[in-house]
Amino acid sequence: MPGASSVNEEGSCEALCRTLVSQNGLQRETTDISQSVLYTSLMGLLLVADNEKEQLALGSGRTGLRNIGNTCFLNAVVQCLSHTCGLRDYCLLKSYKHEKFSKEEAKLMEAFSKVLSGLWGVNEGETVVNPRQFYNVFTEAVPYFSGYSQQDAQEFLRFLLDKLHTEINRRPYIRRTGKEPEQKFARFRISEEAAVMWKKHLERDDSIIVDLFSGQLRSSLHCSVCSHYSNTFDVFCDLSLPIPKRSSSGEVTLRECLDLFSQEEKLDKENSPMCERCNRRTECTKRLSIQRFPQVIVIHLNRFTTSRWSISKSTVYVSFPLTNLDLGPYGPVDCGSVLYDLYAICNHAGTVNMGHYTACCLDENGWCFYNDSSVTPLTENQLQTNQAYVLFYQRSNSTATVRK
Repeated sequence: MPGASSVNEEGSCEALCRTLVSQNGLQRETTDISQSVLYTSLMGLLLVADNEKEQLALGSGRTGLRNIGNTCFLNAVVQCLSHTCGLRDYCLLKSYKHEKFSKEEAKLMEAFSKVLSGLWGVNEGETVVNPRQFYNVFTEAVPYFSGYSQQDAQEFLRFLLDKLHTEINRRPYIRRTGKEPEQKFARFRISEEAAVMWKKHLERDDSIIVDLFSGQLRSSLHCSVCSHYSNTFDVFCDLSLPIPKRSSSGEVTLRECLDLFSQEEKLDKENSPMCERCNRRTECTKRLSIQRFPQVIVIHLNRFTTSRWSISKSTVYVSFPLTNLDLGPYGPVDCGSVLYDLYAICNHAGTVNMGHYTACCLDENGWCFYNDSSVTPLTENQLQTNQAYVLFYQRSNSTATVRK
């Protein structure tokens, strides 16, 4: 019904206003609340928000990207990021222009947003977008990716998110002199220590990239001599998971990869850090866990391993859930279920020296397969292959108890 949403908004707004004024004793329940300043202000905010939504007219998003010379790695990653709704809407609304504090000109963000505008434009006549300008701006910032050689998609993703964050960082750049004194947290609980470290991070780095992709890892060390526990906390934008060794015809699950990533590791004296209590290097055990869960978790299946003489690729089939991936078991003890749903996959086919990247992305009409300029519908049972390389999951529950 055309007028239904506005009626509902007015009803809910009036109910909210009545609750607020009655709780504060500002006026009687029978007063005509629609004449109050509070009601007018709240309705104004609702209308502004509604107008912003109307301005964001989206096409289907099922648009390909032209390969401009071994740029399949770029095309696959951009399609996955294009289906990260929070980032897509932020770029299309050009929200960064209203909150940017960085001294840098947002050239890369502008170019990236222009590509997304082409992919999600309402003009369905354009079936292919040329990312040349975006590619040129990116390689100007990161010359390593210039030329026509094979590149790694996960490595490109890390560099891209880092450069975008630097341009749109909400925190003004502060030059720090000297080494900051180390803080001791012996009296604090782990959650309090982690919260302090996260707050310090946000004081320097705060952007939509952090809002969506950044989480916090906890590394716990246990000294085998004095039994002292120590913790360090690091920010991450993706989890790089080892793949358990199997024969080429074998199969592993994503949970087995996560278990291997988080299992306790023994460190000998040569490879262990100094024990804070023993004040020397001792044998110890190390364990990784997720302390703070991001809104979007990017999971990299580490298929490429480097030995002394060569690089090899694992073609082991890794099965992964499409919905309700529970990462709670890899977080703090009392965090409960932390659920994620899959919305994009970056695939790699081929060998170390000759390969090709594609993407599978979910939109409101289902899954699609993005192979450079070609876009074709896909069924869910076609998603699970031994080519899955980077998985993009969106947090689906926010009610779980997670340490802040």
